[in-house]
Amino acid sequence: MANDATDKALLDLLRRNARMPTATLARRLGLSRSTIQGRIDRLERQGLIGGYTIVETRNADAVRAQVMVTLTPRHAKSVERALRQIDAVRELHAVTGPADMIAMLGADSPEALDDAIDAIGTIPGVERTHSAMILSTKLQRA
Repeated sequence: MANDATDKALLDLLRRNARMPTATLARRLGLSRSTIQGRIDRLERQGLIGGYTIVETRNADAVRAQVMVTLTPRHAKSVERALRQIDAVRELHAVTGPADMIAMLGADSPEALDDAIDAIGTIPGVERTHSAMILSTKLQRA
């Protein structure tokens, strides 16, 4: 079955509250619970629902930073492997532009964040880093 307006409405409701009971979803969409559950199962199989997660209401990372990483040629794989070993690295993105990668870091103190940024700078194949501490989050979508 192709994705339709009902699937889009279902996904929108789940984005707002992934814990919404199937009965509530069914009532809001005017469908039966079994139909909603079948659609959710299909959307999971299609990869449109990739999993369920916890978003903590308290900020587990007291301080966060974005680190733009510029590499020396042909070191992307080894630098990626090394970055995966640094606990403060929460996300890693390959990007275009002046940097080759952006690492999103989180730590419980500015000192721990500083240590992680220093560790990134010592990885063989890292030419330079440019970091920016995140002061606040104005918008975050799932």
